[in-house]
Amino acid sequence: MKGFLFLPCKESVLLRLNLKFLNSNYLVNLVCMDIIIESTLKTLRKSRYLLEQLSDEALCNASISPYYSSIGSHIRHILDFYDCIFNINSDNVVDLTARSRNREVESKCCTALSYLDVVEGKLRSNAFEMSKTVSVIDDLGMGKIEMQYTVASLFSQANSHTIHHYAIINYILEGLNITFEDSDFGYNPTTPKALLKIKKLSF
Repeated sequence: MKGFLFLPCKESVLLRLNLKFLNSNYLVNLVCMDIIIESTLKTLRKSRYLLEQLSDEALCNASISPYYSSIGSHIRHILDFYDCIFNINSDNVVDLTARSRNREVESKCCTALSYLDVVEGKLRSNAFEMSKTVSVIDDLGMGKIEMQYTVASLFSQANSHTIHHYAIINYILEGLNITFEDSDFGYNPTTPKALLKIKKLSF
């Protein structure tokens, strides 16, 4: 028929298979991205709930031993991690040591909330290619090194890193006698629910 291009049967089948493979990879990346980003946003919402309840004085209180760190310093550190990811350079390098360290985030709830707004906005608006490989610079204790990550593994680390710092914040809240109504704040999602109940009953 005029105006139509007919491919030989073998080539047509290969083309369909290639398109199917590309489409399936695209869909897998979309699903993976949705789950990772939604999980990240869910975790970060806990920061918002906390900041909306704290005073500036409580945010920057660094009187609790043994580390004498403030809730604000942990919130700032959490958000800086994401900021480093967003600041990926043209060579696809993410430097986790290049944190902004804005001290006002540590001492003013409104500034911390504004920083959180920026992070959440970038998470929602960017289309991240989760299977993409990037170089990550970090210091594990013996100087800076460069490692290969996928974007998915980097966001996964960021989420676990956030939860880890929530656990430390929980100790500070306890020391300051501040009640924060969130039964799994600072607990990894893999923590058995029965164990969570036992720990809550022990306090």
